[in-house]
Parts: sequence; C-alpha cells; structure tokens
Amino acid sequence: MENRDERPVGEQAHTPPERGLLHIWQSAGPSAQLSPERVLLPRPVLQAALGEHHGLLLTQGGLVYSFGNLLWRDAGVPLSAPVLEVSLLGRTVVQVAAGGFHCGALSEQGNIYMWGENTAGQCGLTESDTTTSITVSEPSLVTVVDSEVVPPAVVRIVDLAFGREHSLALSAQNELWAWGSGCQLGLVTNTFPVWKPQKVEHLAGRHVIQVACGAYHSVALVRSLPPQNHNTQNPSEKRERGQSPHYSVTERDDPFAFDAGHYCPLGVELSEVMTVETSPRGHGPKRRLQPGRSSAGSSQDTCKANIKQINLPVGTKLEPREHTDHLTQTDSSLKSHALSGWGASKSSAVSDETEVRSLLQKLSSHSLEMHHASGPGDTDSLSSYTSDDSCVSSTPSTDLLTSSNSGVAVPYSSSPVCLEEIRLCLEAEKQTLQGQKSSSLTNINQKGKAAANRRRSLPGTPTRGSPRQQRPCARRPSPAGRTQTAAPEEAGDGMPSLDTEVWSWGRGSEGQLGHGDQLPRLQPLCIESLTGEEVIKVAAGSHHSLALSAHCQVYSWGSNMCGQLGHVNSPVTIPQEAKLSDGLRVWDVSAGQSHSLLLADGDCVQPVLLYCGQQQEPGSTQSERSHQSQQSCQRSPNRAESYTVRPTLLPFCMEMGYISSVCSGGQSSAVLADQNVMGFISAIHELASTERQFYCWLSSVTKILLTPLRNRESLSPSLGKPCTHLFFFLCESFVRLSALIGRHSTSLSYFLHDAQGRDVTSLLLLTHTKLFLDIFKEYCSSVGNFQVMGGFQSLHKLSLECLGSQQAVLAQLCVSDQSVSGNVDLASLLYRPLQQLHQYSRVLLKLAACYDVLTTEYQSLHQGCSQFESLSLSLLRKKKEAETTFLFWKTHSGKTTEILRLPQRRVVCESSNRSLTLQNAGRFSSHWFILFNDALVHTQGAIPSQSLFSTHHIYPLTCLWVKPVTEVNSGLHGIKITCPEESSTLVASTPQEKNKWLRSLNQAVDQVLGGGCQGSSPGLTAMTRTASYTFTGEGRFKDAHYTGVWLAGRVHGRGTMKWSDGRTYRGNFKNGLEDGYGECIMPNKVLNKPDSYQGLWKDGKIHGFGKYMYASGEVYEGCFCNGQRHGYGMLSSGKMAKKSSSVFIGQWVHDRKNGYGVYDDITRGEKYMGLWLDEQRHGSAVVVTQYGVYYEGTFRDNKMSGLGLLVSDDDTVFHGEFSDDWTVNGKGVLSLANGDSLDGLFSGEWAAGLKVVGTYTKTAVSELDNKERNSLLRLGRYAVAAGQRWVCMFDECWSRLGCDAAGRGERTAAWENIAVTLTTARRHSPDLSRSQRKVLECLEFIPQHGEPVTIANYDNIRRYLIKASETPLHPLGWLVETLVTAYRMTYVGVGSNRRLLRQAVQEVQAYLTHLYSIVRFLFPGLPDDGGIIPDAPASPSKSRHNSSTSEQGSVVVVSCSSLLLPLLLPRLYPPLFTLYCLQEEQKEAQYWERILRLNKQPDQSLLSFLGVQEKFWPVWMSILGEKKQIVSSSKDACFVSAVETLQQISTTFTPSDKLLVIQKTFEELTQEIKPMLDGNFLWCMDDLLPLFLYVVLRARIRNLGAEVSLIEDLMDPNVQHGELGLMFTTLKACYIQIQQESTT
Repeated sequence: MENRDERPVGEQAHTPPERGLLHIWQSAGPSAQLSPERVLLPRPVLQAALGEHHGLLLTQGGLVYSFGNLLWRDAGVPLSAPVLEVSLLGRTVVQVAAGGFHCGALSEQGNIYMWGENTAGQCGLTESDTTTSITVSEPSLVTVVDSEVVPPAVVRIVDLAFGREHSLALSAQNELWAWGSGCQLGLVTNTFPVWKPQKVEHLAGRHVIQVACGAYHSVALVRSLPPQNHNTQNPSEKRERGQSPHYSVTERDDPFAFDAGHYCPLGVELSEVMTVETSPRGHGPKRRLQPGRSSAGSSQDTCKANIKQINLPVGTKLEPREHTDHLTQTDSSLKSHALSGWGASKSSAVSDETEVRSLLQKLSSHSLEMHHASGPGDTDSLSSYTSDDSCVSSTPSTDLLTSSNSGVAVPYSSSPVCLEEIRLCLEAEKQTLQGQKSSSLTNINQKGKAAANRRRSLPGTPTRGSPRQQRPCARRPSPAGRTQTAAPEEAGDGMPSLDTEVWSWGRGSEGQLGHGDQLPRLQPLCIESLTGEEVIKVAAGSHHSLALSAHCQVYSWGSNMCGQLGHVNSPVTIPQEAKLSDGLRVWDVSAGQSHSLLLADGDCVQPVLLYCGQQQEPGSTQSERSHQSQQSCQRSPNRAESYTVRPTLLPFCMEMGYISSVCSGGQSSAVLADQNVMGFISAIHELASTERQFYCWLSSVTKILLTPLRNRESLSPSLGKPCTHLFFFLCESFVRLSALIGRHSTSLSYFLHDAQGRDVTSLLLLTHTKLFLDIFKEYCSSVGNFQVMGGFQSLHKLSLECLGSQQAVLAQLCVSDQSVSGNVDLASLLYRPLQQLHQYSRVLLKLAACYDVLTTEYQSLHQGCSQFESLSLSLLRKKKEAETTFLFWKTHSGKTTEILRLPQRRVVCESSNRSLTLQNAGRFSSHWFILFNDALVHTQGAIPSQSLFSTHHIYPLTCLWVKPVTEVNSGLHGIKITCPEESSTLVASTPQEKNKWLRSLNQAVDQVLGGGCQGSSPGLTAMTRTASYTFTGEGRFKDAHYTGVWLAGRVHGRGTMKWSDGRTYRGNFKNGLEDGYGECIMPNKVLNKPDSYQGLWKDGKIHGFGKYMYASGEVYEGCFCNGQRHGYGMLSSGKMAKKSSSVFIGQWVHDRKNGYGVYDDITRGEKYMGLWLDEQRHGSAVVVTQYGVYYEGTFRDNKMSGLGLLVSDDDTVFHGEFSDDWTVNGKGVLSLANGDSLDGLFSGEWAAGLKVVGTYTKTAVSELDNKERNSLLRLGRYAVAAGQRWVCMFDECWSRLGCDAAGRGERTAAWENIAVTLTTARRHSPDLSRSQRKVLECLEFIPQHGEPVTIANYDNIRRYLIKASETPLHPLGWLVETLVTAYRMTYVGVGSNRRLLRQAVQEVQAYLTHLYSIVRFLFPGLPDDGGIIPDAPASPSKSRHNSSTSEQGSVVVVSCSSLLLPLLLPRLYPPLFTLYCLQEEQKEAQYWERILRLNKQPDQSLLSFLGVQEKFWPVWMSILGEKKQIVSSSKDACFVSAVETLQQISTTFTPSDKLLVIQKTFEELTQEIKPMLDGNFLWCMDDLLPLFLYVVLRARIRNLGAEVSLIEDLMDPNVQHGELGLMFTTLKACYIQIQQESTT
C-alpha cells in the first residue's frame, strides 16, 4: 500500500494522494462560513505543525515545507505554495515542530535541526554559530549531549515540543531536555537564556511519554510509578511528586483542598508568608468571585498603585501565629526581615463578596493601565504576546494576581485571591522591583542566606510548615472497581500504559498549570486530580491545557476567555471535564492560541471535528487582525464577543474524508485525512471506534454497577459466601478485561495517526492474540459460574436497593433486545462483551480483503479472524450451557441436589425420563443418571420430579471409559462404563437413546480431557490419558490419590500415588502396579523420619537396581528381588546408627549377606575381605587393621577359626591355629623380623600376650634373604581367589544383558536390551547435558557385532568400549563404575596395606578376564586372549602400542590387557599405585637419597663419574633458541629433551603408555647424540647404559621403583621380549644401579 504514493509530480496534481490530505483554516469565525483550504503537495503530508503565524509540513520522503509569516527571513509564504526547506534535504526528517516564532525538525537518526527567532535562546546554540544570534535563518543542528556520562554521549531525540520562548525534547530514554528562557523550562538555574539543552532533572528517573508546550508553560505525560510506591510512599518520593494545591474532579463538595507547601510565584522566596486562615467552624458558605478582566502590570508603578487600593475588610481581627513557609527575598541588598504571621479569627472571614470584587477590579484597572498596544495575539489574556509580558528576558512579569475570567472560588488556604496573601505578595514584589530590575522572570541574583533558602524551596526539597498547619492533599480515589492487582501493566509488554500522570510547570497566570491557583512553578509538578484518570495525551494552547483520557473524556483548564475549555465550570485552575454531547467520544485533541480542536467518533465510522473557542459575527471576520489589535489596546479588555459554551460540531469535516489527526496553532487549525481505498481506512476506523465505544461501556458498567455493589456492606449477606466470592472474581476478571480493552483502544488511536504507513500485522489483536483469548475465556467463565450458582437473582434485588436513580442509566447500557419494562437483565448485560469477539473477526476479515492472498498480512489477518471467530462461537456455546444449567438447577432445586451444584459444573443430559438404567437392576429400583461436563452422577432411590434420591455416586469423567456393548442377539442397547475401581453396563431404552448417550459421554470425556472435539464417533475416546483419582475401595491403593497416566481404567504409565498414611510413589506403573523406575517415600513412625527408595520396581515390588535410604540413616545401594536385597549391594551405616559405623559391599541373598563381601568397620579400624554366610563371616577371608596387622585364614560363626596367617607391621609372622578373633590356640610357628622362629603351642590374644610352649630357632645370616622371600610367598594362601570375588557384579551385568548366567543368552537380545536401556534413560533424564545426550544417542545404535573382527573394525570396537565404559547407563559402563567402587572400597583407607599388593594386582587381572568374556559375548569375532587377527594391512604402518594391538610380522595380537586395561586402570590407579609405593618404600628411600646426592654434581663431572665416553658429551646447549657453550660448571644442560620426556612417565596410567614414554626418551636421546657421530652409529649397551643412567638421574622421578614394578606386573606379555621390553629392562637396570650405588 506504500507504493500508491510514488507517482509523477504532474499526475499528483490531478490525482490527489490517497493519504496525507491536508486542510487548514482560521479558527476564529462563524462555523457556517469557515472554508478549509486544501493544501496540494506532490507528496502526501505526514504531519503538520502550526506556530503563531507560520506552519511546517512534513511529507513522505522526509521533506519539510514552510509557509506563513517567516519573520526570520523577512518573507511571507502563502499556504497555497509552501517553500521547501532545501537545507534539510537528505536528512530524512521524521517529525516537525513549531513554536511561537521558531521551528524544529527531527531526523531519523534523532538529531534536531532548528531555525527561527532566537531572542530567548529557544533555537539554542547551533553548531554553525560560534556566538549566539537573534535569529537563525536556516535549519541548523542542535546537539543534545549528556555530560553526566563518561565519556559524554550524544542523546537521541524522539519527540519535540516548542513554546514561544522555550523548547523541549524527549529522548529515546524517555528523559526530558529543555533550552530557552523562563520558568517553563523546569531547570534548576537562574541564568537565562539557556543556550544548550539541559536535562530536566526533576523528571529524571521517570518515564516521560509525551510533552506539550504552551506559550509560557509546559505539560508532560508521565508514566506512574509502580503501585506500591503510591501506597507506601516514602518522604523522598513525596518530594519527587511535589506538593501543590490539588483538586479532585470527583469531590464536588470540597472544590479546594490545598497543601501549604506551594511554591513562590516568581521563582523566589520571601522570608515569611502570611496566610488568611479561617477555622473549620468559621467557614461560611463558599462564595465564588466574579471579577472583571484582571491582569498583572509590568512596571513598578503598577505595584505602587495596587498597594494603595488594598484595604482589609472591616472588622478583620489579625492574630499572630507561627508559620514556617518561606518566600525568598529577592534583593541581596535588601535586608531580610521577619514579618509577623497573622491569622484571621472567625469574625475576619471574607464575607463581603462585593468588597473583594471591587478590590480585584481596582487591581485589574491599575494593571491594565500599564499595557501598551500590542500586535496580533490572544484575545483572552493580556499576558500573551506583548512586549512586556511575553518576552521573559526583557521585563519581569507580575502575573501573580492574574485571575481567570470565569470566576475563582475563594480558598481558605494559601490562595492568590485571599486579601492578606495579595497584600503580602504585592508588598514583597514592590520591594523586589524597587531593589533591582531583572532581565528574566527568575534571573534574580541571590546570595548568602537567600540563595540557600531558594535551594531549599525547590520542588524537589520543599520546605514544610508545622504539621498542625498542613492540610492533606485531596487524592482522587482509584477508578471504580479497579483493584491493585488489576492495574494496567507497564508498557514493557508492547502495549500502551494507562497508568499515567500529568505534570506541569511554568507560568500559571491563567490557571493553565491545573494546580488550583495562578502561581508559576519553577519545576514540574504532578496534577494530582488527573492521576488515575488514564490520560493518554496532553495538549497545550497559549494559556490553557487539555488532557485526553482513554475514556474519551477531555479535561481542560486555564484561560477560558474565548470558551476554549469547552465548559463554563469553575474554577478553571483545575482540570474539568469538557461538556460533550452524548455519543461523542474524543480520541485526538489539539490546542491553539485561544481555541481547542477535538477529533471524535460520531454516529458513523467517519470521525467528526469539534471546536471550542471564539465565534465571531460574520461582519467582523473581515477586520479580524485589526480588531484584535484594537482590543488589546483597550483600557479594559472584554471577553470574546461570542464563543461556544460546549464543543460544537464543524459540519465541513464530513467532506474531508477520514481524518487521522488534528493540529492547532495561533488562530489556525489543520487536519490530516486519508482516503478510504479498498475499505482499509474505514475498517481501521471502525475497529478503533467500536473499541473505544466498548471501553467506555465497560467503564460505565464498572462505575455504575460493579463498584457500588462491590462496596455494598450487605453484599455478602445477600449473595451468600459462595456467590460473594464468585462475584468478586467476576469483578476482577471484568477489570482485567477493561484494562486490556483500554490499552487496546489507546493503541488503535495511536495507530490511526498513520494507519496506512504502519504495518497492519503490528495490531495488538494479532501480536497479543493469546492474551485477548485468555482474558475473554476467563471473563466468560466467571460470568457463567456466577449465573449457574443463581447469583444474578440476588444481585438484581441488591441492585434495585443500591442503584436507585442510577437504574435508568444502567438500563441505557443494556442491549436493545431488553424488555421495554425497564427491568435490567444483569446476566445479559454482563454477557455483552462476548459480542466484541465477533466484531474483531468481522473487521479483521475486512482488512484481509485489502491484501493479496499470498501476502504475509493476509495470512496473519486471516489467522486472527479465524481464532476470534472460533472463540466467539465457543464462548456462545458456553453461555448457552450456563443458561441451561441454571434452568436445570432451578427446576430440580432441593437440598439433595444442592450438594451436586458447583460453579464450574454444567449439565449435559439426564435420564429423568427413564431413558437410561442399570443392567440387571431390580424391578422396583430407581436410577437417575445425570451427565455433567466433569462427572457422571448415578443416584439410587431417585425421584427426579421431586429432586430427591437416597444415595448417589460421582464418577469423574477424567477417569471414565465408555465403550458400546456389541448387540449380538441380546437385544440390549448397552453402554459399558469402566472406572478405576468398578465397571458397569448401562442400558438405554432405544437405539436412539443409546447413540445419544454414547455421543454425549464421548464428547464430554473428550472435552474434559482437553480435546474439544465436537463430533467424536462413539467409542473413539482416548484409552490412554492423564488424570487424577482418589481410590476409595479396599486394596493396596485404599484412600490413595493418584495423578498420572491411565490405560482403560487402570494405572499405567508415569504418575504419582499418595497414600493417606504419608506414603508417596512417583514413577512408572504397569497394569495397575508399580513397574519400572520409581521413587517412593515411606514414613517410619518409630523414628519419625521416612524411608525413601529410588530405583526399579516390578509387579508392585522393589525389584532391580536401586537406592534405599532408611530412616535410621543406613543407605543401601544395590540390587533387589521381590522387595528384598538380593545380588550385589553396598550398605552404609549412617551417623544415627547405634552400632559402629561401617560399610559393607558385596553379595546379598534374600536380604542377608551371603558370598564374597568387604566389610569396613570404621569404628574398630578393621576391614574384612572374605566370604559371608547368613549375615555372618564364614569361610576364607583377609582382615587388615589400622595398626598394620594382616590376617588371612578361615572364619566360622563370625570368628577366626582354624589355620591362619598373621603378619604384624614389623614383619613378625605367625602361622598357626586360631579359636577366636585375634586369639591363638594350638600349634603354630612364630617368625620374627630378624629371621628367628618359635615353634610350639600357643595360646592367648595377640594384642594381650601369648603363652608359648615350644622351640626357639636362631636363623643363620646366609638364610635371611630366603626367609624373607619365602614369608612373602606364603601370603594369599588363605584368601579368596581373585577370580571368585565380585561374581555378583558380573552376574548383574549378565542379567542386564538379558542372560540367565555368564554367556547364556541370545546376543541379539542383549544388544536390544542395551538399546532399550539407553533410550529409556535418555527420555526419562531431562537434566542430561547436550554432550551426554549425544553419547547416548551414539550408543543406542547397535554396532556390527556378528562379523569377523578385522583391523578396520577393531578400532571401532575399541572406541565403542571407551564410550560405553564412560556411560554409567550402559551395562558395561555400570559394571566398570561398580568394579571401581568395590576396588576403592577394598584398597583405600585401612585397606592400604602393602601386604595386599599381590591380591590387588590379581584382582585387576581377574577383572580383565571377566570383562573380556562379556566383550567377546557381544563381539564374538574377537579372538581368545592372546589370539591374533590374521588379516593385517598389506603395508602396515608403525605400530601404536597404546591402540590395543601389537604387530608381529603380518599379524596383530589381541589381549585383554591391551584392549581393556586402558578403560579400567586409570580409575583404579590411585589405590593400586599407593600399594606399590608402600611395597617399595624402603628401596625408594635408598634410591632417592642417592638421586639427591648425585644431582649435586655438574653435568661434566656426573658424565665422567658415570663412565660416559667424552664423545657423547654435548658441547653446546640451546637456551631460547640461542646456542651457548657448556662449561665445566654447567648443570642440567645436557640431554634436556630426553630428561623432560622421561619425566612424563609419572603422568601416565597404563603400562603401554609408560612404555611409550620410555621409547620416546630413547628416541630423544638418539636425536641429540647423532650430530656428534657418523650416520652409521649403532647403540651398544656399554655406551647406552651410562648415558641413560645420566638421564634417569637428572629426571629425578619420585617412586620410580613403584613405576617399574607396576609396568613389570601389568605389561602386555606380547611386548616383554621385544624392543620395548629391552628398553624397559634398561630403565629397571638403571634403577637398580642407582639404588645400589655406593654412598661413600
């Protein structure tokens, strides 16, 4: 639609554009003779801005045109031929603004360009000027810089507003910036003009939405603070909001409620203030003054003359009283003096209205004498556009006493009309003006104490009087029916906020600030009476202000000399509603010099124009300008000869098309209109108009009906408690709906200003569709629930009592199909909002018709139309259901049926006509079935006609399964009903009744399950569903509540079961029983703590692997079978255990320890590793203690018995018979550490002392070595064989693979079990990371396992095993993790005993054997341990010995150690290497002592000592790439790379990796030697050993003996005799050589 405007210029002249049609006319004149002038431009006009006598036009493409009296260029441009601002070409202007005599443009980048009059600095200091100038002839850039940030940043501007001598700009951060002159800037300064834009600090931190400028005042629309700040407002927030006299629009009985903390009119303070105050008892009738035109003079003589005319009323008694308000004295040379405070007694009340009027008349006459003839200006105020008053920079203003012409009510607090206040202010002003003449309203030099007083008087920190003398501000109550929780949301959701405030500041001589007085304000001040009125736009004329609310109401205040306020209410110093005709809803406003222009919805879709202002006689229009000039020169100016009392309709508006916006300025008005092309514009206007009408209707219902009823004290007794809650919820949902519609209507009003230029898909109906649907659903549900419970009958009676005269107004809000009797049907009234959904659908369909079917706009509009139409039909059905249900309860009212009546329950059908009965029911039994939308009710002994029944049962539809009974020769029309605890068959009277009930039941079930199906076929409802149910019958689920998945009436799937005794199960069910993974909590009443279990279940019992945490603190993690611990498991006793703290890991059989297990008695410091039988230690075992005592032998009945071997920490060995724990009794041999032995009969406890009868033998020195070796070889003789340990773990792994025993099972089934296990775990583990999920998905694919293993797929098998071992969810990964746990449990802590090293090594080798058998079962193509893969590649690459293969010729040897040790050993390395270190401890001490001693020598000395030939001695060394010569004193400079490589042996785990380090060390050593020798050099051991010995010494490897022993024990046998074996032998020889090196 944008392309329509791109046409040649010539064609544009004959074919006007479809949008941006501009009409301008002079406002002052009879409406019948007004003839708007059409402005024809080659492009559509997007915006117009009008000044006093000039204007600006913004057209499509960002072009700016000027017209009118361009004083800064000494040119006059006719409207018919506006001139293009050439200097702005290429700037892409998006907004223009016009002040009194200056202009501004805003570019797309947020830059400001200004030109025009600059006498007051209103055009700023442009970048092109080094000095300030009176006028700026061409648009020049004005930069707004925020100097508070570091570094200073340029501020992006989004909105502009100009007055006569000031300019305001709104930034993208919603902050306000100002420059120019006068108090209307709102700046904290006394130096004018302000040439550079400054931030209005008083609004800092507030979200400014819009700003408007009058001649000498400013108005801003600001978003309110969050609601809690209004309720609990701290002092600082109160200061921020400011304090001023406020007037509440709704409080007509008390028009003035002032705060004593008002501010000085001239921006300065006197030291004291006198207030005429009458006590509350002394208040007489409040009278209104009707003075003539009054205005303030501009010279010192005026003040003198005024003082002479002031006389206090006769009988006034002045009494001194304290007051702390201050008015700052203005002249520093004038001595500050304290004036005594005076207060009027009861007799001094202002009672003579004539005297006051006379006084004001005299003031006016004297002030008017000082005015000179002025140019064209306002007709309503002499304080506008005069040489004395309009230019603040030239003469100080005395508009303090300017009063509004419509009359001011006499206030009894600090009001400018009070006699004493007038006298004091004039006296102070006289002294001020005598002392000095200021060049600005607030440019008064203040020094010393006076300056401090002024700072304290700023609105941010107002001075306060005594608490006794302060009067509370009048606050408008919150809108009717609106609760705190239902307040409009902030605009962060993309919707306009209605929670707004209006702030004003500047000169208030005509009351245009709206604070209830004519005092100026230096800084922004909130107009409290407009807070909560949902103001969405503000406008400012020369001396009046307008505010437009979301309710389409216009509030106006200020000068009303020409009737521009649209009302004749008093006072005009506070906002009052304009008097609009019924049916007019204003949605745009503008204000000119002395008129207002309103854009409103009329009877049709096309908008209408309303005018407020001067209406001149036809004859006077010809000399309008001279008439105004003469009038301004009159001694006593009169009000306008003729003006409107209320806004009047401009009939020519209907010829302009669809007006989108209005603009006013000076005496001119302008409108922008669009043509209705393809019905697009009319559809948008129709949507906006109906939405505004709908919001006004909602607001009226809230105000007239809901709020009075809600606040009624008799509401709860009349409605009853249930209906009262429902009514409150209805009100809340109504308020939420109203708030949404208000924000939507406001958004549409904004949209209309540029309807064709905006994206139609940005309509809130399309962007916030879900929000609209949800709120309408909630509202419809709340109305239906209230209706079902019969609330409207009681509410109707209450409304008759409560509303009274408002009943007729309420009747007007009802729909047209109401009865003529005048009775209001509240149900129909509150159902009316549902009609708006169809309106949305209809308008969206109209909009869609304007676009091509393939466009995005059409798709979006069509989808929105379908959604709203569908919801409309759905809610209308719900409305009908609610009405039917209400009639049902009304027909079947009674105590027995009342228990079935619920707000959300709707009746579907019932069998009172005996259409349905129970199969095999008794002849005289009576059954009544009632189908609701949530349950099927079966009553027995029922008399439906009387609404009586004896018993009833409720079947929730969520747990009801319906199935038709097949009619096979039975003749019964049956329907089978299945419930969780029972099933029954219902018999219908006819096939038609059967189909009816079957369809109704299926649809109701489908509806309650969220399907929303309207035409379900019989019997097709979901068999599987998620629902909640409470069991009542006998059984294991008695009184349990279940929430989860069901299948055909049985618990099946994932769910939660909660028993009444506190038991809770969360997990999987199958066929009504717990099956699969689940978590259960079982209370323990004895310990007052629950047991908990997490793991697998089967057939309602704990079965499989899981973790059980007992209330006693014990934790069992392992396998279960039929609820008992069975298989592998680990039991840890907790801190609460009364017995000793311990851990057992091993095999269980039927909940008892049986088989091999490790028991760590932490309290006693003993660890038992052996066999168990029926919870007792029985069989071969090994016991170690924390004192280093080692025992191996047999146990019977939980104690040591029979032969055993005991080794103490000092190598004392006893081999003999035991009768109890650590008790020797019988034959034995005791071998001492020195080799001596004692053979005989022993008795007694080992730790307490032994009785011996035997022979002592002294061993010869030559036999010492053999004695020690033989003693060690005897260890492990009574221990459990390594291959027989942890059989339960391997059995569990085989079981997880689906095998009955080791190797007995189907390989395909095993792979399928693996895939199912991993898939299930991945689906039921939502907390898995992305990498873990990828690994599981990779392992779910079953690899090729049946083919013979080749070199190519051997690496694939190895990689698969690595991933599987790292995944605990995989059976192999679980086995590896469990083996590691058991290994660490065995050999860590007390188990770190060097006597256990051989057993630990053998256990690792047994792990490899068992694991390899499982791997070969999964991959049968693998050869036996040590077997070969014959089909090696034709050109094999160099063997990587850490890749699980070793080459011998053309074959690859595969062993379990090379394939599986890299998977297992890194996790077992810490405890295993610790045992090696303990075993080699003594040798390591000797080795390390020699390492430290030999490394003290320099390199050459050490090489010589080791016997290295000099030809191998390096001569040069490289340091950071620089070669340096090795000298005799050099240390650690030779063979550095070889030394560093060998040091890496401590960072590897497997023997193959350690051998690779040794091999790489030899290669590095060879590389360093080769440059010294010829290329044919070959190593011999005589040369190699000393050199490698040097490398080993310099490497300084700790625990090298342990490293050597580990490699020797666990290295692959296939490489022992090859090159790697030789290199390892060399390392071992070096270790032995260093260890045996002489210490002398």
